[in-house]
Amino acid sequence: MGQQAHLDKETEMTDTEFSRLRISSTDGVAKITIENPPVNVLDVRLMGELRRFLLSVRDDESIRVLVFQSADPEFFIAHVDMTLIDEPHAFDDFVREAPAGLNPFQAFGELLRHQPQVTIVKLAGLARGGGAEFISAADMVFAAEGRAGLAQCEALMGITPGGGATQYLSGRMTRGRALEVILGADVMDATTAERYGWINRALPEAELDGFVDRLARNIAALPAGVVAAAKKAVPMADLREGFRREHDAWAGLFERPAAEKLIRAGLKAGAQTKAGERNLEGLLRGLKV
Repeated sequence: MGQQAHLDKETEMTDTEFSRLRISSTDGVAKITIENPPVNVLDVRLMGELRRFLLSVRDDESIRVLVFQSADPEFFIAHVDMTLIDEPHAFDDFVREAPAGLNPFQAFGELLRHQPQVTIVKLAGLARGGGAEFISAADMVFAAEGRAGLAQCEALMGITPGGGATQYLSGRMTRGRALEVILGADVMDATTAERYGWINRALPEAELDGFVDRLARNIAALPAGVVAAAKKAVPMADLREGFRREHDAWAGLFERPAAEKLIRAGLKAGAQTKAGERNLEGLLRGLKV
């Protein structure tokens, strides 16, 4: 957006900066559709485009609600791109731009968490790792029963979450449930995720679009100032110390040989392909390293 006028009624962004996002806006609601085939991995380009978009609308008062969805019915954001293990400097620009005390993945989640607009995720497929962390940083999440799934699968790669999950989950559920998510490392269905507090609601698949569209329109139609006042009044936890602990734990495990071996073996076995990602946990548990 940035250089172009704000999104008006029934407009669609065509900025060439955004090749992995389709963005349209109607009556104060911007819909951001993620399209980074084959499985929407959170690679450098996708993370950069999402970051640029969030910054571009930060001061646009005509946009009051952001709804994130996926063009792929099976995958929302798969996880951080595992091939980046061979590109240690791929995120150098993000490191330089991250606030003090945050790694680039934590900074990405915090950018979303502190967005002035209301942020809503419409989840109809799978979200793991960094994709699940993105969801946890959003204001609201609504998921399709029988279709949606969330997982923090990092433990199966020999690491712990490093993009905010340990802190976001601790604010959404009990410590025992957060540890179950992180160390159990299994896909959680929408109904259970609702019960645990990970998401707002699990809805029948046929009702998901209509519910989210109606809620987003209703929020966007509120009198000026109401959204900002509500977001300011509802307290937001200061997670800085927790982020430091999370980063130290994550980075320390990356220094051990298991993480590199598991990630490389996972890619060789089919991770980041549609077939492999449908049961990534089974694939990773079956590795012989």
